[in-house]
Parts: sequence; structure tokens; C-alpha cells
Amino acid sequence: MLTILFLGDIVGEPGRSAVIARLPELKEKYALDFTIVNGENAAGGRGITGKITIDLLRAGVSVITTGDHIWDQKEIFGFIDTEPRLLRPINYPAGAPGHGSIVLETAKGKVGVINVQCRTFMLPILENPFHAMETAIAKMRTETSVIVVDVHGETTSEKIALARFLDGKVSAVLGTHTHVQTADEQIFPGGTAFLCDAGMCGPVNSIIGRAVEPIVQRFMSNLPAQFPVATGEVRLRGALVEIDEGMGRALRISRVDEAAATTSGETQSNAALENEYKNEQEND
Repeated sequence: MLTILFLGDIVGEPGRSAVIARLPELKEKYALDFTIVNGENAAGGRGITGKITIDLLRAGVSVITTGDHIWDQKEIFGFIDTEPRLLRPINYPAGAPGHGSIVLETAKGKVGVINVQCRTFMLPILENPFHAMETAIAKMRTETSVIVVDVHGETTSEKIALARFLDGKVSAVLGTHTHVQTADEQIFPGGTAFLCDAGMCGPVNSIIGRAVEPIVQRFMSNLPAQFPVATGEVRLRGALVEIDEGMGRALRISRVDEAAATTSGETQSNAALENEYKNEQEND
């Protein structure tokens, strides 16, 4: 049996610090063989940088997936081709930097990861995710039967439809993007584990990871506003999937909801997190 931890969208410094701090402990707690995180909001809540990518990989993350914010940090254009473990959605047009899939060796055999983005209420320029996945899976199954898919999408219907389409062809389809963990974990008849959205790794006293007041005011006034990453309690949310490494079928899936690590028994102060956020914005 191969055990994979999938963590939802990392939001800013609070989320990534929690992942880096907790991952060694979680590896031991769950006897993990492989870890996937979505990092598209890891840099100040928008995009990801080369440094953050390296920090997450050094902490023990196996693969980093992304989504519609992958290009928000300008430096990523020159970096993504140098690190194949940082994925962007596979259904970008030909010629886009980076790659949408990867196969890595583990002690229990090869694991494939595919990152795909939906189109409903999202970028219409992307290729049809159903067609893109059909082609990608046919190629990847010549190397491994263990395939995990991050489906980054706005609507539950499109993510569920894509997962049903892929049932029996991949080991797991795990949703990202909405930052709200759903309660529909299940294994489809063909042996594919599914969770519509893994949730986020970030501040829980927030609106999808952002400070509450500016977003409320935006809805009330319709005026432009900045949405800083929230502070306070942080939780790591995602899914734990156990897979038959020979057949590639999921055996079990369960939701993960873990507290962030603490320093000297206390969480980081709001002031410290606010300073970190300001520094990130200055460097973006």
C-alpha cells in the first residue's frame, strides 16, 4: 500500500510556514510515502516564487501543483522550466513554460501527478481539460498505474464530471481552488478516490485565507481594495489517500484537518505575520 498526503492551496506565509513546520511530523504520523501540495497562493496569497518552491521541496514535499495564479509572480517564468516538480496546469496551450505532469520514483514504485485546470468561470483560453487529460493519462499509464490528479476548478459540477470521466483511469482526483474543504470524500466504482475540494493551508479566521474586513467592505461598496492574507490560527487541510501500488486503485480516502505547529506553545503573533506579508508585497 502506498500512502499519499495531498494538501490544499497554501495561502501566504502563514500557510507555507505551517506546512514546512508540520510536514516531518505528519510524515511519521501517517507513514507517508509521497506528499503533494498546491502552492499557487504561497507568495503573499498570489502565485509562488522559486525560493518558496525550494523551501517546500526541502521540507519534504514531493510535488507542488498550482492553478490560475501560477504566473502572478513574474520570476516564475524564468524558474519553472528549471524545476520539474513544480507543475502548472497541463491544458495550457503548447509552448507555455513548465510542465503539467511528472512521474517520480518512490520506494514503492513510480507515482504520477497531473495538474489540470477547469474552464467554467475561469480562463477560457485553456484547452478542454477532458481532452487534455485523456491524452496525458494514456501516456502516463505506460509508466505507472498510480496517478494522482489535482483538478483546479471553480465549480463543483465540472470537477465532479472530470473525476467521473477519469474513474478507473487514475488513482485519485482531488480538487483545489475554492479553499473550502468539502465533505464528499469517496471512492468511485472504478477505484478512483475523489474529494471535490481539499481546502486550504492557511488562516481559518478569514475569508478563504484573506483578512475579513477588506473583503466585506468590497462586497458592500463595490470599490477596489487590497486583500491582505489573514492572521491568527492556521490549519492544514487536505486528504490522505491509500493506494494499491500494483493495481493503482484507491483503497481508502479520508479528510485531513491538522493544526499548525506552534512556537514555544504559542502561534506566531499577528504583528509578525503582518510584517511578513508587507515584506512579501514589497518584494513581489
